Amino acid sequence: MPEATTLSTGKSRRWTVIASGVLCGLLALVVIYTKANAFYSPIAVMIVAAIGLAAVLLQLRFYNQEQAHPLHAPVWLNVLGIVFAVAALFSDVLHLRPGIAQLMPPGAIGAFSVSSAIILHGFRKRKTAEKQSLR
Repeated sequence: MPEATTLSTGKSRRWTVIASGVLCGLLALVVIYTKANAFYSPIAVMIVAAIGLAAVLLQLRFYNQEQAHPLHAPVWLNVLGIVFAVAALFSDVLHLRPGIAQLMPPGAIGAFSVSSAIILHGFRKRKTAEKQSLR
């Protein structure tokens, strides 16, 4: 029986590594093909934060495949971040005032960051609880 768990863990770890490599590649493409002064734009930082959130959500998906009690991402916070991001990208079309339009990217970055922090805290909390239960 230990061989079956080792095989499934190895298979899941392989997909985690592949997915992480793809996300790192996407992030590298964003950084390589973007001019340096573009990173002063809040929208560019928001896109990098969205890629980071995608990485954490992908990690959460692979993590939950191995757990009896899966962790859940704060959906309302992710939806709020997406709403802020869409509003930031289409602020001209939505006829937002410049002051409000400038608040949208930091709002999206904040929502994505807090969501990622909550998920990562859940990972650490579970690992700590597992270590204590093994003692």
